[in-house]
Amino acid sequence: MSSDRAALVACSTAIGLALALVACEQDSPTPEPRAGDGDAALSDRDRDGSEPRPPASASADAGLDAAAPDARVPEPPAADARVPDAQAPAARPDLPPVVDAETMAALQALRYDASAPPPDPSNAFADVPAARAFGQRLFFDPALSGRLLSKDNDGSVPTLGQRGEAGRVSCASCHVPATGFFDTRSHHRQISLAAQWTRRRTPTLFEVAFQPLLNWDGRHDTIWAQAIAVMESAVEYNSGRLFVAQQIFRLHRAGYEAVFGALPPLDDASRFPQLAALEVGCEEGEGAPCRGKPGSADYDGMSAEAQTDATRVTVNAAKAIAAYVRLLRCGPAAFDAWLDGDADALSASAQRGAVLFVGRADCARCHSGPRLSDGAFHNVGLRPAAVAVAFTDLGDRGAAEGLPLALADPLASAGPFSDGDRKTLPPAVTAAHEGAFRTPTLRCAAQAPSFMHTGQLRTLEQVVAFFDQGGHPAPGYPGVSEIAALGLDEQERIDLVAFLRALTGPGPSPELLRPPEP
Repeated sequence: MSSDRAALVACSTAIGLALALVACEQDSPTPEPRAGDGDAALSDRDRDGSEPRPPASASADAGLDAAAPDARVPEPPAADARVPDAQAPAARPDLPPVVDAETMAALQALRYDASAPPPDPSNAFADVPAARAFGQRLFFDPALSGRLLSKDNDGSVPTLGQRGEAGRVSCASCHVPATGFFDTRSHHRQISLAAQWTRRRTPTLFEVAFQPLLNWDGRHDTIWAQAIAVMESAVEYNSGRLFVAQQIFRLHRAGYEAVFGALPPLDDASRFPQLAALEVGCEEGEGAPCRGKPGSADYDGMSAEAQTDATRVTVNAAKAIAAYVRLLRCGPAAFDAWLDGDADALSASAQRGAVLFVGRADCARCHSGPRLSDGAFHNVGLRPAAVAVAFTDLGDRGAAEGLPLALADPLASAGPFSDGDRKTLPPAVTAAHEGAFRTPTLRCAAQAPSFMHTGQLRTLEQVVAFFDQGGHPAPGYPGVSEIAALGLDEQERIDLVAFLRALTGPGPSPELLRPPEP
């Protein structure tokens, strides 16, 4: 790659990866966690937005107030808290840029599109109002989850309860509605603590219905499959599809049958081994036995018909959740108002940042279109640093590991439980996927409490500085970095941050931020 190309991708990919899906993001069988590794979303033991977090030698709570920024990326001097209005550090005139026709055309290509997401052929219920309402209820319901396993679940405010307690984790536990569906609850606000610690940072759910693939590593090609992965992840819900189906039967029968029709007799113990919340899921530790999901003795011992019935109920429940998640949008921001002719919507600094974004910094090479994401995977040369005190995500191969799992997933959109193939998976995995992660949306990204798939960068200023310096020098991460230094000056970095903060819209309507009325 030429240095010009590298510079293009540099800001573009990097800023994107730093900031940022499904989801109630979650699931599917994945390798067990490795010591020293440490994602969550609809969160899963899966590799995406939440990978199983191996036990750490020290408790992750052993320094709850200690920040763990990447020491190799110095944080620039703090800008004015009103960053969009921040003044230049020097005596440079604070003037708006001159925007020529070509640049304006490039900026207009980023205009927010408030249209509905594209149809999802894998989910026949994706746009059914009753399914959306049912899915919204399930999104907030912790009764589908099993036991908390990590000793860091000590009952304090940032946790979901005490170790050993069950029924504590919901999608909303790590996708916090009030704060942009990011995890602003867990200690340190970098990775997520559900049943255990996740491997990667929980991304937002805003605009996720537009993504071709989900999770940081592309592990899933549908929102509903991602949700099931979270449910069956030992680090997230620590549950299983048999138990989830039984809880739908016990607690949500009327809501389910109003959308999907009659439930099978999931209370028939001769066909379906009965599970309680304290019995489902996995024990703590690598290779520990699990219950209620494929690979466990109770699930595998059922007839093929019973397995299909339990899976179909859980898939339908997850499709309802996906229908709700399709409604979660960032909305148009100050940047879009400026594009519409409101000259006062953006400060001069943010306007200069916008011009840089599509110009010399070439961030729009990867952060393109109305969502400011190309939906693809890029290696930005990030050397993992410790997060949440005790975890370092070493050797994370990203899409090189996630995509093969997606291609072989029986719950993929080409599989028997799908209503149609989305056809978004690549035909093969290539060398370019090594150490590459999905470009996140930059819409509402300023609400994130930390950045990059690891969560190791704490501020937008650190993110811009990281990309400006061309990432970290090799070695220290799998694959080959695509980016190179940009050579921005201090004011240009401030201007880019101002622009990124001008991408925050109003978010969804308030009634979508809480469980629906009974």
